[in-house]
Amino acid sequence: MIILLISLQCTSVHTYNAHLNDLIPTEKLQADVDWTYKKLQKLHPRLYWYISKEQLDIKFDSLKKSIVTPLNSFEFYKKISPVVANVRQGHLFIAPPMKMMTKKEVKAFVKKGTGPLSQFDFESFDSKLYIVKNKSYQKDLKVGSEVVSINGKNPSDGMMEYNKWFASDGFNTTFKKQYLGKKFPVFYSFENGVKDSLTYVLKSNDTLKTICIKRKVVDSIASSKDKNKATPPLAKAKLKELKNRKEKFGYDENTKYYNRSLTFREKDSAVAVLKIRGFTQGTYQEFYEESFEKIAKYKSKVLILDIRDNGGGRLNEIENLYSYLADSTYIFMDKSEVTSKTSMLHSDFLKGGGIVSKTAKLFFSPIIYGYYYFSTQKATDGKYYISILTKPKTCSPNAFKGKIYVLINGGSFSASSIISSNLKKIKRVTFIGEETGGAFNGTVAGSLPVYKMPHSKINVRIGLMTCIPFNKTTVEGRGIMPDIPISPKLSDRINNFDPEMNWAIEDFKKDVQVEQLIQNQRAK
Repeated sequence: MIILLISLQCTSVHTYNAHLNDLIPTEKLQADVDWTYKKLQKLHPRLYWYISKEQLDIKFDSLKKSIVTPLNSFEFYKKISPVVANVRQGHLFIAPPMKMMTKKEVKAFVKKGTGPLSQFDFESFDSKLYIVKNKSYQKDLKVGSEVVSINGKNPSDGMMEYNKWFASDGFNTTFKKQYLGKKFPVFYSFENGVKDSLTYVLKSNDTLKTICIKRKVVDSIASSKDKNKATPPLAKAKLKELKNRKEKFGYDENTKYYNRSLTFREKDSAVAVLKIRGFTQGTYQEFYEESFEKIAKYKSKVLILDIRDNGGGRLNEIENLYSYLADSTYIFMDKSEVTSKTSMLHSDFLKGGGIVSKTAKLFFSPIIYGYYYFSTQKATDGKYYISILTKPKTCSPNAFKGKIYVLINGGSFSASSIISSNLKKIKRVTFIGEETGGAFNGTVAGSLPVYKMPHSKINVRIGLMTCIPFNKTTVEGRGIMPDIPISPKLSDRINNFDPEMNWAIEDFKKDVQVEQLIQNQRAK
């Protein structure tokens, strides 16, 4: 039976791949257009937040009429993605079908190592693509090198096209700029497939250099030897300690970074720096409890909260963090709007995880889905709402009461923007950097199930509920604006200089100098 199942899986994968580039009849593509719009109307609670129904109707109708010849899935994706992007919701995202692999092929692929795009971190400056971090085996490549071409194609031309395929929340432009650079490998792979090697032409100091970057192979022999070694008791204890640390600090296996970290600046630990890369993995309660105990113990005068390039995550986590920053009793969220009594039953709660995780999810699913259903109520305005984090909360006993600097940029999205919206009302908080990529007045996310269009098999990710901060602004469709606008330059990346962090620390030092001067005058 197992051999039969594996055989069927292999057959289905190979059949799928064989037809990936087939032309799809016109009427089926038009049916996918109708299916997509109906799915959005059924599940997306703020479809017409930034565009009127009349305007969106016209765009979908025009798209349908423009399809007069058969197209393959990717060609259709390039036509429908800009139309969906007109909704101007960053969580609403569509992706073309990609080549599938069997479990055996996946295992072999992983052994081949890191791909030629993933060996660099990219960033966009003045509509050009630059390498801001080199993780390849070509150690002589300079940070700040401009990517002139990849396999003969100008990445700037690609980015102009990719920019049409996704949206920010509302009308800001900072998210797109930040996202294009960071996610360039994803969009390039959408268009060109996954490659084992790429030829780059790079420019540094007006000098061109052509290099071929191949997959960075992991030393599988060494790693297999390490696996076969017996682990002594002391090493086991250290491994357990490392595992606990990874859980608490939220270690991301893909980026190899910890999502959360606390460091201290100045000799007297007067400046605490809380860097949060994402509100996702790990046991955040323990981390924040221990962190703010340390901050109180070291009597730090200033807290720098760095949420640049933080794409968001759990609402419960940002509310927990906010309890250590708020001035007094607070309400964190408004009621979340959904489209119907049953729309949250479309949540992808059961998706993902291993056998143990899926079994646990299956066990708890009646409770979760039951909560969604019975908590969703119809209001007097005729709309449906679910209440999450809407009750008054008290600050943590270790809440920080000193001056707070929040570092933000276009990559500060979703949950990062929601906590920023609420922090904006606190007078002792100063925002430094760029307008956030997420909107001040919230977003549509909460649960993000992914659906496949029936014929083109394009993936559509749809947010099911509004996530609205309690503190709002009268300006719709813009992010949280910085009090101190700073946009890093390419030279900052080359020189490893952090202008936003530097401004916060220098501002603190000025305050210390002023305080010292006042004390000296009083002493006289």
